[in-house]
Amino acid sequence: MFFYLCKLINIDFRMLTEIITIGDELLIGQVVDTNSAWIAQRLNEIGIKVKQISSVSDEEVHILHALHEASIRADIILITGGLGPTKDDITKKTLCKYFNTGLKFDEQSFKIIESIFNSRGRQVTSINRLQAEVPENCTVLHNFLGTAPGMWFEKDQKIYISLPGVPSEMKGLMDNSVLPKIKEKFQLIPIVHKTILTQGAGESFLAELISTWEDSLPANLKLAYLPAAGMVRLRITAHGDNEEKLRSKVEDEALKLKSLIGEYIYGYENEKLETIIGLLLRDQK
Repeated sequence: MFFYLCKLINIDFRMLTEIITIGDELLIGQVVDTNSAWIAQRLNEIGIKVKQISSVSDEEVHILHALHEASIRADIILITGGLGPTKDDITKKTLCKYFNTGLKFDEQSFKIIESIFNSRGRQVTSINRLQAEVPENCTVLHNFLGTAPGMWFEKDQKIYISLPGVPSEMKGLMDNSVLPKIKEKFQLIPIVHKTILTQGAGESFLAELISTWEDSLPANLKLAYLPAAGMVRLRITAHGDNEEKLRSKVEDEALKLKSLIGEYIYGYENEKLETIIGLLLRDQK
């Protein structure tokens, strides 16, 4: 009922997420944060809007402040990084402080750690054994690709999810645990995108050509201009309660756009200009 009322009074009600990446290596440019972009894409696919992305240092006070600020803005706070076995990985201890809890030993996590070490012909060290300790009030997200488990917390109607920073481990936990759990817990509003690729006209010139069309877009459709070297991407985004109808509406609007600026459109979504040119050359021999 709440989602229906939001639709009637034209409120864009979507679950909001904030992504926090932890690590000094991100702040000094030693490591590029690819995790946030990947997570944002996957969340968007299931109808969750990312409100903000932040990177903070491996310091307790900064992490605590980032968590508090994020809880004001977002419904789901997703954290990556700082879960390793070394002394500079302090995320787990900081989460204990934030949620006012202690650590417990998770037997299943330890079995996974043992299995990983045994497969490599190595013995589990006392430091690695500590990775099986998790905050007492979290739901453990078992990581079958690494030694740091993920953690799911709920506090004051907010969800907090802590994941390892290693991309392959983070992606495995997102796809196998986090996204299914979010979809099970919340009624999500679908989001549909279509990206139109243009070349040969600047952003302001295109905006002038399609201004009347853009002004007439329904309230649940939005156009974004994404200029880059030698091209401008136009992304149509729609949100609503019926994904099939949204896709149909987006395609209708894309056809209208083609009738206005068809001479500048060379492709859609992730097609490459050089690939399109190659196909044209081959077709025309």
